[in-house]
Amino acid sequence: MPREGNIQIQWARSYEEPIGLTRNQKGVTVMKHGLFMMPSHPPERELFQAHQWDLDCLSLADDLGFSEAWIGEHFTSPWEPIPSPDLMIAQALARTKNIKLATGVHLLPYHHPAELAHRVAYLDHLAQGRFMFGIGSGGLPSDYELFDVDGNAGQHREMTRESIEIILKIWENQGPFQYKGKFWNVNIPETMYGSLKYFLNPYQKPHPPIGVASVSIGSETLKIAGEHGFIPMSLGLNSEYLSSHWEALEEGAQRTGRTPSRQEWRIVRDVFVAGSDDEAYDAAVNGMLGRVWRDYLLPLFDAFDLLKVFKHDQQIPDSAVTPEYMAKHMWLIGSPDTVEGKLRRLYGDSGGFGTLLVLIYDYMEDQSRWEKSMNLLAQDVMPRLADLVPD
Repeated sequence: MPREGNIQIQWARSYEEPIGLTRNQKGVTVMKHGLFMMPSHPPERELFQAHQWDLDCLSLADDLGFSEAWIGEHFTSPWEPIPSPDLMIAQALARTKNIKLATGVHLLPYHHPAELAHRVAYLDHLAQGRFMFGIGSGGLPSDYELFDVDGNAGQHREMTRESIEIILKIWENQGPFQYKGKFWNVNIPETMYGSLKYFLNPYQKPHPPIGVASVSIGSETLKIAGEHGFIPMSLGLNSEYLSSHWEALEEGAQRTGRTPSRQEWRIVRDVFVAGSDDEAYDAAVNGMLGRVWRDYLLPLFDAFDLLKVFKHDQQIPDSAVTPEYMAKHMWLIGSPDTVEGKLRRLYGDSGGFGTLLVLIYDYMEDQSRWEKSMNLLAQDVMPRLADLVPD
């Protein structure tokens, strides 16, 4: 049994070969499955232990054939204690073989674009084709305050648009240029002293795949994704909000004459699979998934007046949106048969998508049931969905 610091983690391997179903028997691309990691941990969890748990989750996902994992970035939330997803990715690359690893997301207003362009390009070389660059504008008011960004006035979105424009311009590496923007100035000079110059282009050409995550209705960030042909990601929302995300993506794409592909669309959901519906409900609602929503996420969304994004009926009161409500109406939990049915309904309600991203929580105290859920999803549920082929 491997030992990391004070942690003892043992993954039971009940399978022989990795399962990563990406094509059906006719060779047609079908729905894939990956991870979306905030990463989330209870505030009392020691950071080293939390980090080791996350690395072991990535190793297990790789063994089970999950196609990708997106790793978040936050600065002022004790429930999401990771300011540097690229550091975790660098370590995870050495412990995994096939899974693609991505920032989920780098919050562009809080980084100088020239510095981030270099860091990301370097990590892309380390990953040798297994890296994706997730970007976002941020949403925590405490992060806005920390970096003196006026989120209420939409400054974070302006900064995101300017930052990605600079980063892409740097990666083009077409020679010296100057960029004088509203928030940043960048100067790529002529070669100096015979050898000093910009040289660090990404490994993948013209750059690693870029993904954009969003929660808000009619997301402006997803319009940027549509304009540039970036990968869209929608966090756990009701059908109305999901529809608005696809419409925002299409609106952005029309500005630049693009046609978005549903195969590229990622939808993020809470998932827990067990031998029975009752067992899955208990593990979810009474486990860490339920605790995170009860103690952190629902109060936060309530403070932001965003509980409406989870309601299947806008007439119900905010007080009715509880972990029990989420288990009934939003989470994909239950037996393999039940979760398959819920996934098919989600697929139909959304109009089709290419990858299910599963949110990961700290189940260190209930590891065996969490691991069983991962196995059942990868080995039992997802292979049943080979007939779902997005446009």
